[in-house]
Amino acid sequence: MSSREVEVAGARLAVVDEGGGPPIVLLHAGVADLRAWDDVVPRLLAAGYRIVRYDARGHGPSPTEDVEFSQRTDLLAVMDALGVGRAALVGNSRGGMTAIDTAVESPTRVAAVVAVAAGVSGFDGDATPEEIELFEAYRKVDTAEPFDAAALTDFEVRVWGDGPGQPPGRAAALVRERLSAMDLPLNEPGRVRGREIALDPPANERLAELRCPVLAIAGRLDFSETVQVAERLAAVAPDARALVWDDVAHMIGMEQPERLAAAIVEFLAPLDRWA
Repeated sequence: MSSREVEVAGARLAVVDEGGGPPIVLLHAGVADLRAWDDVVPRLLAAGYRIVRYDARGHGPSPTEDVEFSQRTDLLAVMDALGVGRAALVGNSRGGMTAIDTAVESPTRVAAVVAVAAGVSGFDGDATPEEIELFEAYRKVDTAEPFDAAALTDFEVRVWGDGPGQPPGRAAALVRERLSAMDLPLNEPGRVRGREIALDPPANERLAELRCPVLAIAGRLDFSETVQVAERLAAVAPDARALVWDDVAHMIGMEQPERLAAAIVEFLAPLDRWA
C-alpha cells in the first residue's frame, strides 16, 4: 500500500494506492472520507484490481484553501500523478456525481462507472411529502443558532446511515459509529471545503453522451431520488443498467461491502482490460 499527497490548485489531497491490475478509483460521499471504502477495498484487491482512493478537498487530511475548484479536475490530477491513463470510477453519493460528470467531460479517461446511491448534476427528483418535511428539518438543524456540530452529525447519521424515515439504529452500530467519526469533523465550524465549479451544461442534459458502461446501484431505504437517478441512467445512457436493492440506504459500501464488491467485480469482469 502506498500513501501520498497530490498537490492540486489550492489544496493537498491524501491518496492511497494499493494492488495491481486495472485501476479502480473510489470516490467517497460528501458526509464521509476515503475510510468509507475500508471494507470494500480488500475484496476488490482480491479480484485483481489496483485500487486508488483519496480524500476530496476539505475531507479527512486533505486541506484546501477557499478557492474555486472542479471535482473533475482534482480526480484527473490524482490519476495523472499516479500514472493512471484510464480508470473505472466507483462513486458513492456526491462521489457518484463526480464519476458521471467526469465520464461526460473526459470520456477517454473513464473505462466504466459504478454509481452508488449517486446524484446526477442537474437532476431533481420527485420527493415524497415525508421527504420534503425531512429536508426542512435538515435545514433547521444545519442553520440553527447557536450551531451544534454534534446535533447535525447525529441527524446526518440517522438520515444517511439508517435511512430517511427508518428507525434510529437500523444500521449496524459499527456503521453508525464510523460514519459519525468521518462526518463530525466536516461539520465543525471553520472547516474550509472550497467552492465547487459545477459541470456546465450539467450531466442530466448530456447522459446520451456517456461512452462507457454504467452500473447504477440504489437502495429503497434511501431517498427516493437515488432510485430515480438509477432508473434514469438505465433509461437514457447508451450502456447502463440499474440495480435497486430493497434492504440498504445510502452508505451501501459500509452496510453491505461484500455484496457491493461482488456487484462491481461482476460488472467489470467482461470489459476489456484498461490501464
